[in-house]
Parts: sequence; structure tokens; C-alpha cells
Amino acid sequence: MWGRNVYDSIAKFLQFQLTVNVVAVFCAFIGACIVKESPLRAVQMLWVNLIMDTLASLALATEVPTEELLTRKPYGRTRPLISRTMMKNIIGHAVYQLGVMLFILFLGPTAFDMDDGRPVDSVFRPSQHFTMIFNVFVLMTLFNEINCRKIHGEKNVFRGIFTNPIFYGIWIVTFVVQILLVQYGSFAFSCVPLSIEQWMWCFFFGVTVLLWNQLVNLIPVTRHMPKWGAGEVYEQTLPADLGPEGQPRQASSLTKGQILWLRGITRLQTQLRVIKAFQESFNRYPPKYVTLDRLRASTIPKLSSYYYDKRPSKPLHIVTNTDNEQLPLTITHDT
Repeated sequence: MWGRNVYDSIAKFLQFQLTVNVVAVFCAFIGACIVKESPLRAVQMLWVNLIMDTLASLALATEVPTEELLTRKPYGRTRPLISRTMMKNIIGHAVYQLGVMLFILFLGPTAFDMDDGRPVDSVFRPSQHFTMIFNVFVLMTLFNEINCRKIHGEKNVFRGIFTNPIFYGIWIVTFVVQILLVQYGSFAFSCVPLSIEQWMWCFFFGVTVLLWNQLVNLIPVTRHMPKWGAGEVYEQTLPADLGPEGQPRQASSLTKGQILWLRGITRLQTQLRVIKAFQESFNRYPPKYVTLDRLRASTIPKLSSYYYDKRPSKPLHIVTNTDNEQLPLTITHDT
């Protein structure tokens, strides 16, 4: 269960990160080509990267495993890391968020009654126009983080959200910090304070990401949808597949069970060869056992008369004690 939970946590983070990356790259590219200026400043992108990399990884990777993980089939070895459902969510949310940001970029001054913040004579000045683009992008990212908690097409994305205090704690802190950056971070983040009405519009565009996720879930998943990260299985040539000269046999067809059986036999043969080699080295170089003379030499002081005794030492099987009585055979063997 924990293994599946770790796999799902990685997939959730990838879906969230790729969506943010696609929107940010296309928004910066289109803005640089048409407006001659990126709607998102460099410091603002650093804050977005902090949300996307550090905070989101902590929030999405700390989900508690549930019993529902065991009701799904196990993931195959060749299963793509980014499934068709995840790709559908990434493309669907990227299109929606990019459309909202381009709408504010080109039609925002007219729709929301504010000054056009597009640079004149290549001179950029902080404005409510570009501040609203940055704020809407961050809020849509935050609400899409809630959507990324469910990556298998579940409709209720709020289910179990209060079982993970790290997730909603990070989400609330990020939302509060975003308000402070917009209202009071004019110098560092090139922002201008927004009015209550503009904040309501930003919040509205953020909440609609949740509604858009329900529409994306209604799109059926077909085989024509792209997937990414499918693993490749490399066939291993087994000893049974080799001919007499070491060449692979032609038209060698083995079932999966036979391949697994042959792999098990190969491992057993390798282990038996290792044991046989160890026994042969053991017989070739036998260990030196402790004799009675060596035992006496290690226990009797060197000043003793034992070292000056010229009589031949007795073999182990005729060992006697101090009373000239022969010791039992078991004691001799133990010695």
C-alpha cells in the first residue's frame, strides 16, 4: 500500500509541475513575441517556482495512504509514468489557464476598466494589468493543486483533504503570502495593489479551475491520447536460448513461465558453483588445528622445565594425566 502511495505521490507532483511549466513557458513566449515583454517578471517566476517545486512537493507527497489503493490493479513494469488520464488533465488545464491569462493580457484593460500595462517604447512599469495576470496565475495554480490530489479521474477532489494537515496548512500559508506580496510587495515583485473588485475577479478565475476539472473528467480516455514515460523491456538471453556455439537459437519461443523457471534454475546453478568452489578451496588449504604441544606452549610459562624436556612428545591419542593414566578419547578429541 505504501509503495502505491509513493508512486501516486510522484505522479501527482508531475501532473501539477508540468501544468505550471507549460502555462508559464507559453505565456512568457507569447508575451515576448507579441507584447515584446513577458507578463511574468523574473522575481515573480521565482515565487512561482517556489510554489511549484518546494511547497507543492511537500503538500502532495505527504498524502496518507487509503484502503482504496488496494482495490486497484498493481502497476505494470511497462506502465507509463504519465498516463493518458494525467496527460488529459495536463493539456486540459494548461489550455484553460493559458486562455484566461491571454484574455487578461489582451482584453483585461477593457473588461476590468484599468490602465493598459503593456510597455511603451520598451519601458516596463508596474501596473494593475500585469499584477492581475500574475495574481490570477498563482491562484489558478493553487486551486489546480487541489485538483492534482486525484489523478485517476475522481470527481470529488476534496475527499480526505482534512486528513493531511500539511497539505491544507501549506495551501493556506501560500494563499496568505500571495496576498501580502501583491498588496505590499510593489518594490520587490513589481506589483501594484489591487482593489476588492479585482481581487474578486482573480478569486473567481481561480475557483473556476475546480469547475473546469469536472468538465475535463467528462472527456473519455481513448487509445489515441498521448502518454509519456513508457518503459522498455529488454529481453535477456538465457543459457537455454543459446546454441552449441553460443549463438542464439532461431525460432526460440518460450512462455513467460518457462523464462522465469529457467532464470530460477540458472540462479540455483550459480549458487551451487559458488558452494563447490568454496569446498574445493577448503580441501586444498585445510585449517591448522591446535595440537597438544601448541596448547601447552601457550599455557605453560617459558621458564618451566617443559621447554627443557628433551623427551619426545606423545601423540594426541596417548595423552596421559599426572597420575600416568590415559585420558578418555572424548577429552582427547575435545583438546
